[in-house]
Amino acid sequence: MKNTTLLIMAAGIGSRFGGGIKQLEPVGLHNEIIMDYSIHDAIEAGFNKIIFVIRKDIEADFRERIGNRVESICEKQNVKIAYAFQDINDIPGTIPAGRTKPWGTGRAVLAAKDLIHEPFAVINADDYYGKEAYRQMHDWLVLDHEDNAIAMAGFILKNTLSDNGGVTRGVCKVAEGHTHIEDVVETSNIIKTVDGAEADGRKLDPESYVSMNFWGFPAKEGCAPAYLGVLEQGFKEFFENDVKANPLKAEYLLPTHIGGLLRDGKYTVKVLETKDKWFGVTYKEDKESVVKSFKKLIEDGVYQEELYSDL
Repeated sequence: MKNTTLLIMAAGIGSRFGGGIKQLEPVGLHNEIIMDYSIHDAIEAGFNKIIFVIRKDIEADFRERIGNRVESICEKQNVKIAYAFQDINDIPGTIPAGRTKPWGTGRAVLAAKDLIHEPFAVINADDYYGKEAYRQMHDWLVLDHEDNAIAMAGFILKNTLSDNGGVTRGVCKVAEGHTHIEDVVETSNIIKTVDGAEADGRKLDPESYVSMNFWGFPAKEGCAPAYLGVLEQGFKEFFENDVKANPLKAEYLLPTHIGGLLRDGKYTVKVLETKDKWFGVTYKEDKESVVKSFKKLIEDGVYQEELYSDL
């Protein structure tokens, strides 16, 4: 069985969340955070290495809140833990004057490129994806694939919306048969409506597949995934073109990069369908419903009250 890595992007501080580190907000019965459930589900599915992408300035809080505790749990499960540090100054050029915004999810993945030598999946730290997505992704990653193959955990748009404001999703165009996607478009300001969803006044199909930034990338045994080289070259081009055009706000986003590869016919993306309901804390007001959701999952027997006790 191949080794598999889960890369957790945890460097962001959510501005819409009110300035706090939303990834570290307690949501479980014993102050577990969403990442706890992601780590539990990944270990249960068979992932045996976890990489946290964080920033140096939140390292102490991060280790105190989850890192040290998870390291102890993972050691008992023979799961390795590693840290990568996202730095706004780690760029192929000079940082534009006044730039404070991070470079986006594509750059976050590149922060860990020297630590990845096996197939890997990437997730957001503040999203709950459900157990099915991890099982499907792990089972796909341990198979042999072409270098230009990618997998995406496909969620249904209506299952990923917030009651408290607009969200950003990678809205997918799905090929006939619903096995692969043909395009993915990063779409902002998606809100719930009486009859479905819309973005800036444009109606969206609530049954559409969307990307929640849960991607999988294959690798030959003992080798770094080929996609990392493509992603790094793409960041150089992004820096030369997009940053020049929009120096303060341009972002290098995984769905945008992958969508470009799809449109150019360079990559294929397999849809791993999941009917699980996503939830997360995009807004401060989301927390109450997330806490209730985890309480219900525990009552239904999906998780033990002592989260890691069943591993």
